[in-house]
Amino acid sequence: MSEFISALAERRTRAAAAAALASRVGAGDLMVLLRDPELGVLRPAPGFPQTLAGGPSWIELIARCGEAGRFLTNVHHPDLHQLQSADVWAGPDGTVLILIGGEPKLRAWELAEACSVVLALLRSEAREDAAAVTARLAGDATRRATALASSLDQARSQLAGNARALHDALSEAARLNHELRLLNETLEQRVHEEIAERTKAEDALRQAQKMEAIGQLTGGVAHDFNNLLTVIMGGLDNMSRHLDAGTAARDEARLRRGLDMAMQSAQRAATLTARLLAFSRRQALNPTALQADRLVRGVGDLLQRSIGEHISLELVGSPGLWPAFADPNELEQALLNLAVNARDAMPAGGKLTIETQNTYLDEAYLSTVAEPVSAGQYVMVAVSDSGHGMDADTLDRVFEPFFTTKEVGKGTGLGLSQVYGFVRQSGGHIRVYSEPEQGTTVKLYLPRFHGEAATSKVSASRPDISLLRGTETVLLVEDDDGVRAYSSGVLRELGYKVIEASDAPSALATLANHPRIDLLFTDVVLPGGLHGHKLAEAVRLRRPGVRVLFTSGYTRNAIVHNGRLDPGVQLITKPFTYEDLAERLRRILDPASLDPAFS
Repeated sequence: MSEFISALAERRTRAAAAAALASRVGAGDLMVLLRDPELGVLRPAPGFPQTLAGGPSWIELIARCGEAGRFLTNVHHPDLHQLQSADVWAGPDGTVLILIGGEPKLRAWELAEACSVVLALLRSEAREDAAAVTARLAGDATRRATALASSLDQARSQLAGNARALHDALSEAARLNHELRLLNETLEQRVHEEIAERTKAEDALRQAQKMEAIGQLTGGVAHDFNNLLTVIMGGLDNMSRHLDAGTAARDEARLRRGLDMAMQSAQRAATLTARLLAFSRRQALNPTALQADRLVRGVGDLLQRSIGEHISLELVGSPGLWPAFADPNELEQALLNLAVNARDAMPAGGKLTIETQNTYLDEAYLSTVAEPVSAGQYVMVAVSDSGHGMDADTLDRVFEPFFTTKEVGKGTGLGLSQVYGFVRQSGGHIRVYSEPEQGTTVKLYLPRFHGEAATSKVSASRPDISLLRGTETVLLVEDDDGVRAYSSGVLRELGYKVIEASDAPSALATLANHPRIDLLFTDVVLPGGLHGHKLAEAVRLRRPGVRVLFTSGYTRNAIVHNGRLDPGVQLITKPFTYEDLAERLRRILDPASLDPAFS
């Protein structure tokens, strides 16, 4: 008997060895099924035939294997196409051993005990197969991303050609201006003709400047994403090679380093896209009434740690400061960006001052400002440093994306662009004052809030992940297969019951078959014309008590208007992590169960 069991360890001949073992114990056939930990379904073990006969008898058998135990039943044999006796043993770890037909001398559970080592080997092989598939899918995704970056490089090359065409257009405009000064006859008619030509040239200039800016932006995106993809692909390739090497040659430390490299680069890529959305004023803001001097004092320790002890930090408040209306999280990020820029401008040490005060922007001042700004009352937050300052040429380009005066690798050129986008999207104004060797002052003008500002809550650390589990039923609606698979896996791991749908019509159709749905977790942009916010309205008409959590990488205008989330809307932006989703779900479903700072 031990020889027959040992033969099952060889994967290539496992099917034949299983048949021989079945015959040895007096059964017609032997099958082993393993439960997939991700999908929760039973699959034939590696080395066994990967298809089942199907039919009602097999459906009933598999359903009974949902719980550990042993039982006798009848099933259709895959080859004989007739009912055969089946002795079934279902283990607590999802392993199922079945003896089909014949007159077995041993029960299935007795054979399972004798084959415990071989069954453990089968489970290990199944896990390795799943890991290899995951690594292969990740490699495919990185190759597609590389192809996208290559397309962006090609677009930049085409835009460079448009810039050359602009130079030719400007030369032609100069020639026409020269001829205009020389002509005296039919002056009025010629003036009209020349004005028309000049207008055309100016339109071409503005278009070319716009295309040049887009070229610089796409080039910077392609450059940074290529660097990030290199690290991600390198880490995944390292993991793939070690997984292929087998268990004996596997270096767990190197696998962890590869995983950490890929994760860190992915997080940097998410930060880069967030900064691009901030610059383009497409991020979803959640503005509230806030007391700017309290917020500044609250982040004072963080700013001091960020700039180092060689730079002194002074916070200057203002008595009677008005409440401002802005997103407090984005304001904190803006102050951190400005503090880091100031630190880099003072390598030998210096002083950083953050000052708040009330101010009024009148029409006389605003007439000197190129961008549209409304006259009125504002709360000013000024960040000043004693660093090396900037010249006039640098000041003219200070808000351009990917423009930086730092050394290669020291900055992305998106810090001030992000601050500019946040302030303008908030309905405010930003101004930079600087001279070489005289330091720099950046003034943020935020709209005044007419009313009382709520008391700011002290930030708390994230709760223990074990407190963020749930048992509610979640309707998950996501058209991207990869994102849906990841989201459903996280939800199930957190204990939730998950109902999946790829679009709004199929999501609405599931309502009739599921009487209890506690939360709708839907993408904002869905195929078929019925987007997430319309789906949420339809679901709430049928189930008024259902909570809703939206997700999106780019919100458009479905749930965000004038750059701000609609009242009462809950949004988690892509990409999100396991802990981000866990915490957000509990805050929506049961806020009282968390620390008061999170409720």
